[in-house]
Amino acid sequence: MAAAIPLNGVKLGTTSSQAYLEGKAVKETKALMAELCRHFYTLGWVSGTGGSISIKVHDDSIPKPQQLILMSPSAVQKERMEPEDMYVLSDNGSVLSAPSPKPYPHKPPKCTDCDSLFLKAYEKRDAGAVIHSHGIESCLVTMINPFSKEFRITHMEMIKGIKGHGYYDELVVPIIDNTAHEHQLTESFAKAIEEYPKTTAVLVRNHGIFVWGDSWISAKTQSECYHYLFDAAIKLHQVGLDWSTPNHGPILSARRGLSIAGESNLSTKARKDNGDIDPSPRCIVLDIEGTTTPISFVSEVLFPYARDNVGRHLSATYDTAETKADIKLLRSQVESDLEQGIVGAVPIPPDDAGKEEVIAAIVANVDAMIKADRKITALKELQGHIWQTGYANNELEGIVFDDVPEALEKWNELGIKVYIYSSGSRLAQRLIFGKTNYGDLRKFLSGFFDTTEQERDTKLR
Repeated sequence: MAAAIPLNGVKLGTTSSQAYLEGKAVKETKALMAELCRHFYTLGWVSGTGGSISIKVHDDSIPKPQQLILMSPSAVQKERMEPEDMYVLSDNGSVLSAPSPKPYPHKPPKCTDCDSLFLKAYEKRDAGAVIHSHGIESCLVTMINPFSKEFRITHMEMIKGIKGHGYYDELVVPIIDNTAHEHQLTESFAKAIEEYPKTTAVLVRNHGIFVWGDSWISAKTQSECYHYLFDAAIKLHQVGLDWSTPNHGPILSARRGLSIAGESNLSTKARKDNGDIDPSPRCIVLDIEGTTTPISFVSEVLFPYARDNVGRHLSATYDTAETKADIKLLRSQVESDLEQGIVGAVPIPPDDAGKEEVIAAIVANVDAMIKADRKITALKELQGHIWQTGYANNELEGIVFDDVPEALEKWNELGIKVYIYSSGSRLAQRLIFGKTNYGDLRKFLSGFFDTTEQERDTKLR
């Protein structure tokens, strides 16, 4: 039996705790899981007894890490499951309640073989639900390139349904190799979660996908979006189009200069002296200042705008979650600066000191940070949000050199992915290219990277 854990003032393992295990919250979650599995069966995600689902029992009186975990059983007809077929586990994975055996031809009850993977998602991502699908799209998309360790796609509307992503972002999903039994995937699954901190899913080659979310609604929504994107990628590939580039143009063979469909692209390739085709690079990474955009635009337009509008922006958005997060970052940075004796750093008073006092201190710190041209996340995040308002109010317009639009368009025609890497935040980068003197250029860009991205994200495949 699991160690005793307080639940609504009652400890598991006592006689009275049985009332909680049989209470409304647990019963409703069990019924929801049975309903969802019937729906997933119609989508082809859990046919042949494959696939599984796990949901935490939501209870506002219990910290999320300690909430009960429900899991579906293994090797059962998922579309015929009943609420009483579900397993109830403690937060550490100990089984607290198991279904009763059913007569022949049903097999003896057994908890899903994915239990250890589900627990990893709960442990490392504070998930509220995890869905494991055997949908054919999630299987086939890993087979198109049997050596790829990632699935990448960009400029598709349904990317917006994935947490933390927008239309112009590049969605990256790690792919791990399959094993004979699902519990044997635990180590590689955990490693993928650690190496891809932004992902909400892990693909298993020739097998399926695991998707998690803060709640069952989030997990379900994202699962639907992932399957849509996988299906779109497969269909684009079938007609010779590259799903991973912004314009989804013809897939090019770098070795022969031919598209998958067989159309010659020799005219767009540079020839070597011996007549061989010089293959184009797979991707190009561009800086902003001095590369795509005049340095003066950043130093004489963006920085002054941010500095002059800090107070106005904070006053207008002070109570929003976004600004509260910005202030928290800045307060932490300033505390560190004060410890190190950084010139210009002044203490930011606590929130109860009053809005005006807090804003005045932040304005002073930001002014000093901008003058020192500091490349720090706390400053970059706030600047990005200030500039976002400026672009929205038509007070700002991004500037690019005259040859930039033509170069971006040409590279995209060649199937070359173009990325931006800059010390400015990813938001700031998207803003510059989203509203320029040549219009919206984000359609030509496969992704944006800033100095907060981990090493994994810079390994562009």
